[in-house]
Amino acid sequence: MGKRVLITDDTAFMRMTLRNVLEKNGYEIAAEAEDGLQAIEKYKATKPDLVTMDITMPNMDGITAIKKIMEIDPEAKIIVVSAMGQKALVIEALNSGARDFIVKPFQPDRIVEALQKVGG
Repeated sequence: MGKRVLITDDTAFMRMTLRNVLEKNGYEIAAEAEDGLQAIEKYKATKPDLVTMDITMPNMDGITAIKKIMEIDPEAKIIVVSAMGQKALVIEALNSGARDFIVKPFQPDRIVEALQKVGG
């Protein structure tokens, strides 16, 4: 059985793109979330091996969600996938507990490489 991933992004197209790349590479999709609040709830419910997290989302942004998930599970493996090329946000996400950062638009190989590096 492949590693289970929670995909978090407010854009349905991006969730679908990530799902396709991950499933083709042997990952199982534990759940999908449209914002940080859903990500926290679905993390608690599904206990995924890995999480992909967008930063800019409605209701709760990715950085706040990363902090909350890390409070629930300090061993959580979170990879930020965001179009935000702002260095300060990247650093804040990494300081909050994210293990890696991928900039959109991404290459499918980069997603797989990051997931393998972070969580197998």
